[in-house]
Amino acid sequence: MLVTGGAGFIGCNFVRYWCERYPQDKIVVLDALTYAGDRDHLQAVWQHPGFQFVEGDIQDNQLVVELLEKYNLNTIVHFAAETHVDRSIANPDIFIQSNVLGTHSLLKAARQVWLESKPGLQVHHFHHVSTDEVYGSLGLVDPPFTEETPYAPNSPYSASKAASDHLVRAYHHTYGLNVTTSNCSNNFGPYQHAEKLIPTVILCAAQGEAIPIYGRGSNIRDWLYVEDHCLGIELILDRGKVGETYNIGGSNEHSNLELVYMICDLMDKIFAGSAGLRERYPHCPSVRGRSCKELITFVQDRPGHDLRYGIDGAKLQKLGAGAGVIGFMEGLVVTIKYVLQL
Repeated sequence: MLVTGGAGFIGCNFVRYWCERYPQDKIVVLDALTYAGDRDHLQAVWQHPGFQFVEGDIQDNQLVVELLEKYNLNTIVHFAAETHVDRSIANPDIFIQSNVLGTHSLLKAARQVWLESKPGLQVHHFHHVSTDEVYGSLGLVDPPFTEETPYAPNSPYSASKAASDHLVRAYHHTYGLNVTTSNCSNNFGPYQHAEKLIPTVILCAAQGEAIPIYGRGSNIRDWLYVEDHCLGIELILDRGKVGETYNIGGSNEHSNLELVYMICDLMDKIFAGSAGLRERYPHCPSVRGRSCKELITFVQDRPGHDLRYGIDGAKLQKLGAGAGVIGFMEGLVVTIKYVLQL
């Protein structure tokens, strides 16, 4: 298996998840180690007998071809992508390069090695990891996204992911490449970059700094614990139908303000029970018997900010998806403890 972006947030969680459950498998991680990737995220699997790390760019088509051939790989799980909406608004070019051209580079390499070599590789699988943001924005009472929801991306990020989704589909229908795609909701959990909402809230609260919330905090997202996402991908790789798309959601829709309130309440409780935390983070309001909620600060809204995302996961559940790895609130506690290094 080639895992692109395997040193990033979701990718590293997937690599750890897979190595624990399939110790006999060969796992090659390809990561360019941009600001969002870190070798240390993979320390737990560094000594795994089938693990290999390669620093490199998915846009390097020849490198990908060489890896597929050298390690005799028959599966690609493609996480590598620029993902932060604010960064895409400020600098959309890098999103087109990484998400569109990078995905196309991988598809070309897979086609060359798996389909055009003699003999072609009959058993192969290209799984593309995408986002629910390609579907656009829901109204407050609209039914959640399904796999049949028309694409309507509203940011440079989501537009670049929509383009990559279409390329994956095209390589299946035109060339016969065995592909699947998953569109997930907002992930959270250990190893997430500090620029994302949940780590930002945790760090700001701990350090006694303003917790920024766009607009009035009314934008709604469906939150998915990262290991549940890994479970969903495992099901698709094992039981998914070639050429199909599967939505992976957490069934945890909350407005940004509601989510921040939950995190603040948990932070208050965790700090109350930890003298060590109170000593390490003396500026946290919880240290003074107050609530982290007093740090909430409303800031100018993001341009074109989608109101709501929600996912209908019924199609994936037919593959056998049941209860998640852990509950939503428990996942928040795990995440808080990770960010605070408890």
